[in-house]
Amino acid sequence: MNITQTMILTVFCRSLMKIVSLLFLMVFVCQSVHSQQSFIQKDYSLLDLRLKDSDLNHYVSVDEQQDREEYPDPKSVLYKSLMIPGWGQIENRQAWKVPIIYGLFSGIGYYTYTVHQDYKDYRAAVYNAQRGEDTDFRFGPTPERLTGTNTNQLQQNRNDLRNRRDLMFIVMFLAYGLNAADAYVFAHMRSFDVSDDLSATTTIGPDLIAGNAPGLRFSIQLNKK
Repeated sequence: MNITQTMILTVFCRSLMKIVSLLFLMVFVCQSVHSQQSFIQKDYSLLDLRLKDSDLNHYVSVDEQQDREEYPDPKSVLYKSLMIPGWGQIENRQAWKVPIIYGLFSGIGYYTYTVHQDYKDYRAAVYNAQRGEDTDFRFGPTPERLTGTNTNQLQQNRNDLRNRRDLMFIVMFLAYGLNAADAYVFAHMRSFDVSDDLSATTTIGPDLIAGNAPGLRFSIQLNKK
């Protein structure tokens, strides 16, 4: 692989790391929102004095059971994705993502295997070239396509292939984490109301900002139609 292809691979890895970081940030925000919603629901149930304690407990248990049946637990989805890639997507009813996940793993795995095989050839060629006639062929014979190549060039290619192989191990790990993060984030996001019955109300009006200075207040509120 030439320098241009190596730069493209490096840019791809950086982009993948940024996506993973963004997903983890979304997970943190979703977890905070979920905790606040749970707190509000609990307070509301305590203020509803019109229901008896037994009826209230029965209502809460039925509602939680329906939520568990409709929406899987995000933590359970995360653990399943870590055990078997794609399991969490199936729990989220996104089985169409499973071929994409395993296709990504297969592509990374095949490329890593190819780079490793080339690395082994160059490693053997460098070793035999340095030992000369006294070589013991510790890493195998020198491939015919590398016979007569300059030793410095062989070393440079060997080191480049080794670095690319190690980089692909990191990419594989990131892809594995991205699979789990995708399932975990969607398990949170799928309970959000994104139906066509939602409407947005925009409000712009005068307000006081820091130091009682005049300013403008801008707010957007989602409502049911």
